[in-house]
Amino acid sequence: MIAALTPGNAKAEITCASCPSPVQLHLERLELGLRTGPTEEPSAPKFKELGVADQNAGVDEDQETGVASVEDLSPFPQDVSSDGVRTEGDTPGRSGESNRASVEEEREPLMGEGASALRRARRSGAEFAEFGQSRWTGRTGAEAGGAPEDGQKPGRSDLGWNRDEGRGNTRQDEPKIASSTFSLTGDSAHNHAVVYWSGQNSSVILILTKLYDFHIGSVTESTLWRSTDYGSTYDRMNDKVGSKTVLSYLYVCPTNKRKIMVLTDPEFESSVLISSDEGESYQKYRLTFYVLSLLFHHTEEDWALAYSHDQKLYSSVDFGRKWQLIHELTLLHISYVTCRAQMCTEANRNYPFPGYIDISSLVVQDDYIFIQVPTSGRATYYVSYKRDSFIQIKLPKYSLPKDLHIVSTDEKQVFAAVQEWNQNDTYNLYLSDTRGIYFTLAMENVKTTREGNRLQPVMYVYVHQVAGIKGMLIANKREDNQVKTFITYNKGRDWRLLQAPATDLDGNDIHCILPFCSLHLQLQTSENPYLSGTISTKSSAPGIIVATGNIGAELSYNNVGMFISSDAGNSWRQIFEEEHNVWFLDKGGALVAVKQPSVPTRHLWVSFDEGRQWIQHSFSSVPLFVDGVLVEAGAENQIMTFFGHFSHRSEWQLIKIDYKSIFSRKCIEEDYQTWHLHNQGEPCVMGQKQIYMKRRPGNYCMLGKDYSRILSAESCICRAHDFECDYGYERRGDGNCRPAFWFNPSTVSRSCSQGQNYLNSTGYRKVVLNNCTKGVKEMYTARKQQCPNRPPKGLLVTTKNGKLTANLGSNITFLVHLDEGDSLRTNIQLDFGDGTAVSYSNLSWTEEGIKHVYKSAGIFRVTALAENTLGYDTTTLFLHVTCPVEHVQLVAPFVVIRNKEVNITAVVLPSHSRTVTYFWWLGNNTEPVITLDGSISYTFANEGMHTITVQVAAASTILQDTKIVAVKEFFKSLLLSFSPNLDEFNPDIPEWRQDVGRVIKKALLQEQLLVAVFPGVPTAAELFLLPHKNQSEGKKKSEEELEQASGVIVSALNQNLVEFELKPGVRVIVYNTQLTLAPLVDSSPRHSSSAMLMLLSVVFLGLAVFLIYKFKRKIPWINIYAEVNQEKEQEMIGSVGQGDSTPKITLSEFPTSKELMEKELDARVKSKWRAFIIMANDFMCYI
Repeated sequence: MIAALTPGNAKAEITCASCPSPVQLHLERLELGLRTGPTEEPSAPKFKELGVADQNAGVDEDQETGVASVEDLSPFPQDVSSDGVRTEGDTPGRSGESNRASVEEEREPLMGEGASALRRARRSGAEFAEFGQSRWTGRTGAEAGGAPEDGQKPGRSDLGWNRDEGRGNTRQDEPKIASSTFSLTGDSAHNHAVVYWSGQNSSVILILTKLYDFHIGSVTESTLWRSTDYGSTYDRMNDKVGSKTVLSYLYVCPTNKRKIMVLTDPEFESSVLISSDEGESYQKYRLTFYVLSLLFHHTEEDWALAYSHDQKLYSSVDFGRKWQLIHELTLLHISYVTCRAQMCTEANRNYPFPGYIDISSLVVQDDYIFIQVPTSGRATYYVSYKRDSFIQIKLPKYSLPKDLHIVSTDEKQVFAAVQEWNQNDTYNLYLSDTRGIYFTLAMENVKTTREGNRLQPVMYVYVHQVAGIKGMLIANKREDNQVKTFITYNKGRDWRLLQAPATDLDGNDIHCILPFCSLHLQLQTSENPYLSGTISTKSSAPGIIVATGNIGAELSYNNVGMFISSDAGNSWRQIFEEEHNVWFLDKGGALVAVKQPSVPTRHLWVSFDEGRQWIQHSFSSVPLFVDGVLVEAGAENQIMTFFGHFSHRSEWQLIKIDYKSIFSRKCIEEDYQTWHLHNQGEPCVMGQKQIYMKRRPGNYCMLGKDYSRILSAESCICRAHDFECDYGYERRGDGNCRPAFWFNPSTVSRSCSQGQNYLNSTGYRKVVLNNCTKGVKEMYTARKQQCPNRPPKGLLVTTKNGKLTANLGSNITFLVHLDEGDSLRTNIQLDFGDGTAVSYSNLSWTEEGIKHVYKSAGIFRVTALAENTLGYDTTTLFLHVTCPVEHVQLVAPFVVIRNKEVNITAVVLPSHSRTVTYFWWLGNNTEPVITLDGSISYTFANEGMHTITVQVAAASTILQDTKIVAVKEFFKSLLLSFSPNLDEFNPDIPEWRQDVGRVIKKALLQEQLLVAVFPGVPTAAELFLLPHKNQSEGKKKSEEELEQASGVIVSALNQNLVEFELKPGVRVIVYNTQLTLAPLVDSSPRHSSSAMLMLLSVVFLGLAVFLIYKFKRKIPWINIYAEVNQEKEQEMIGSVGQGDSTPKITLSEFPTSKELMEKELDARVKSKWRAFIIMANDFMCYI
């Protein structure tokens, strides 16, 4: 199977950690890769806009990267990797080039000059790297003052050579180490090199060097080298591939390392050279297209996908000898498509997701597929787990994500970085359940940086997953304008600062007291995957962390040093005063360090006791500028290879080092000791007591390939720290998880059918992969309960494409959604409004949509009915079958007086003067009133709830908004204000105002109340006190009784007795706002917004009226009308509501009040103004 995006005109915002992007280098314009100043920050975990993710789904961490998943396709020039957290090493390369660092995408014109990013490859498997002639500092361009470029060949004549390289704790006599040097003669002008070494009991190394001319944008020269003795000697292979053939890229089959595919540069010819004997011989095949990216199948060694420059997709089932076109770009929209290779005709294609998706938003990673769908102003994300149906991702209700990046999926759950509505330079870290649906907060305000340009954005998230120990992460968090480093041992459930070393390198005491002082780490790997960067961990060496950092109150890039922890972050030691590249030898049993190669070096340092002592070795007689190092590529031989140059104009130098000579013998049982994993003395980590076996410090023996790290793992008794808060719950100050104010714990999924069982959450869920047993497990685990029989609720009918217009004769697909109710026992009826209707015995029959073709043009009222034995729910959609508008907002009074004319307005953006047709459905009328004016007057004759629907049509676009208006005889209202801390958490959206209003009503414990929260900041609201229905008839009680009831609530408000908790640690006090006549309508937007209030607590037991003047006044957004009759009880029309239901607009997007159409009502004041109050319960109206 293959899965693909069918591209068109859209925009994506979902990205992933494993999805690199193409790179273009401009070698001649690059500066030296040196830091320009001590305060410049490097970059950290990197994310790019993606086309496809995880061409290596399911591959173990210590295995080679580059395996193409059956559902992986890169329709744009983007590359992939399957590492969990994308750091500097997670860098772009050509898709499908296994285990190598790609340094360029020569034909990609989108990136600016000097831009660079390299793809990280795992060093424990096959080694496949691409290097440039540059000096690497292990830092990114942000620190270097210009991106350090792979392929860069800067001048070095001005640099000195420091013979006293590095400083460790202990120095011993310098022994010699076995090494040999080979020069790639004749390649001194070549500025790129691709290196491949399978490491699977093979002695073959392949190197492709090439000269990329940035002026013409192509490769002009190339040389292919091959070694059969682990790099001691190399043979030039140009005669075997064609002496005049110019090669550009080298690919190796991930499932059969003997099969190799080499592409020629398309500027000369478009061909592929294929070898089945590890590059000893080649066959050339002509191509009819230019390959932009290539992906291999993860199990079928001869299957491959190729994407061309002209946006066509090809497949091959014979390892590139023949190619078949399976798709080309012809669509205007993006769909997620699956089909079988070689059978991808339209008839054989499947569309797992029913609607369109955003361009480049497809992420395929391990068991998960992520997409983003086009929405009106808000991002909506969907996930498919194990290739099942797509389900909408559930983030906390008011996270309102602006951006989302998939950080990791390799521990049976998803880590995602989410930029919320109120964040700019930080992201929140979320983790999901196993299916990737329900996300809970793991850490707030994780440090991030963003680089690149609009077309090629690059985002860095400062999070590092510690290899070899599940559940352990290190993250940099912005806290009080400082960046600090935190560590967790249970996947973000608990975090703490890092304890600084007790002494420095000279043994002097370091007085660093938590929480005022701690150790901070820089948390990024090198742009070059064969230089270690600033943090290194390895799964074969659990518990060992080597990183660059500093000691102090916050993260700094001054006075940095190298630190190591050999007990999984519990304690730290300083090992060097300067930055070094550090690699793991002998499956993590030894460490090798080389000083950052800003100057040439000929020494390396080796430690056998986890960094306590370092032995200096000489690996070259002449100092070498190191461009990269391959370590532990061979499975049977202890060999590492240094790549670099002696000078700027010298040939590539390959120094092979056999480090077996530094070991005295193979380890025996007496050479090992046990180590207990712990967290500050707590032996249970992720629900287990884990005991590891490691070599005793100072024993210079070799571990060998059969060495096993884990000795035993014993499950622990479950305790509270083994459980995190479930979705919809938040941890309070007492450590308990309680429902968030927006979450309703009693909600049951509609898939829960009567007679079945569902899991009712206790507010907790076990940390994924935690292995604890018994203890509090039963108390915290969700309880199985029988599904209740419920009436249908939240019925919604939409079209598949989300539009309210369709072309005549087109096949329209309607989607029916039900929030609550038994889907298997709920009958669904859909009336298309043209005399035809369909009925289904249960909701499951409608999952694929309901198709219908209209035979005549017009406006059709499509009505859905959901009904079971307990009740029913209905919904209506008005469909136009035939000058687009972008937004419509229905502005109507929320409360009106019976038999009083009221003004209703539709605000359209952008403004369409006399070009928009307005369709009004008023009350229970079945036929609309059609106008060309955005305002209409109407009188409601009967008390009750009345629905108003407006549609605006311009050109081929139709938008709709609906409001519910309450019609009563009288009511009373009070203005409310809040403590200022509420404004900080106000996203200014209708749902938030609705929930806050519900919380206020609950705090007052009054039944006859309505609470409306105004749009905008500072936050304010209006409280309505409502009478019973029978109090709308006849005379009301005395003024004294009326004022007495009102005074009770006012007194409580004035004494600050009404408050609520918005989130842990944030309590909001509700105040009574003193009313005056003057500022109600003119300069203050707060008072004018009372005319736009939103209904938030729907308890229609009565109505409310606020104030009215003796003269008609204009309030922005609506017109208020009042008529006072001396001979009758005085009545008035009070605050009216702005609609909240239109999803395509926010209040901040409205024009100012001066831009609204001036509407005046012909009303005359017949006497002086007199206020009246209507109270709840048994109170009468006083005149």
